[in-house]
Amino acid sequence: MELGWLLWGTAVLLLLHVLMELSPSVNFALRIGFYCVLCLVASPCHFPVLMLTAFLFCRIIRAVVRTFKYFFGVRFEVKGLENFKVEGPAIIVSNHQSILDMMGLMEVLPDNCVQVGKKELMYTGTVGLITYLGGVIFINRKSTSSAKMVMSEVAKTMVAENVKVWVYPEGTRNCTGDLLPFKKGAFHIAVQAQVPVIPVVYSSFTTFYNPKTKLFTSGKIKVEVLPPIETKGLTSDDVTDLTDRCFNTMRETLFRLSGRPS
Repeated sequence: MELGWLLWGTAVLLLLHVLMELSPSVNFALRIGFYCVLCLVASPCHFPVLMLTAFLFCRIIRAVVRTFKYFFGVRFEVKGLENFKVEGPAIIVSNHQSILDMMGLMEVLPDNCVQVGKKELMYTGTVGLITYLGGVIFINRKSTSSAKMVMSEVAKTMVAENVKVWVYPEGTRNCTGDLLPFKKGAFHIAVQAQVPVIPVVYSSFTTFYNPKTKLFTSGKIKVEVLPPIETKGLTSDDVTDLTDRCFNTMRETLFRLSGRPS
């Protein structure tokens, strides 16, 4: 009986391997499925440490997620981590490409940093619970008034608790190799709290990951943390210029890291 199960298991694995080699769609589906399984399996593993401090809890999450890259053959090349070493709180903004962003985030996430995410993440089972316990600030993107209230509270909390806040100003995933127009919420927070904006740029995933073409292979991601942009002395009238300045700087960096002309 055991030999029979072993033969059947071997045959299934061989079939899956052949299908992955022959069909990009099968390869993509299996890899994405495995990634989601890793997230779901890893989440309950953190429950025994929920009584630890938030600082230690976040460090454990970061260490676990950093191992995911070895399963998928993803390599990271990081520059500019010293730019996170600013006195006091700050707003960190980065481009948002896919569900794989979590791996890239954990590669560079500084200590004492919380993230802003969409409210829908709260309802993703154990993953939602872990993100909630990890300090993620959830925003209802369908309600402008609710989002503004949350952002206002974020500005106050950030200064009071001396933390950095990580925001995706595009507002949604974008795997086109370019940037979507930035929403101004993060920049309003930065000006309101008079804290610097630190841009973080990840090179385009399109050479190894593209849901439209069902492409998912191994690859390298270049990450660059850019120098902080000061906001001291700026007012709400300067938010548009600040947003445009950050967008243009990040877009030029994205093209440079991705090896495409600007």
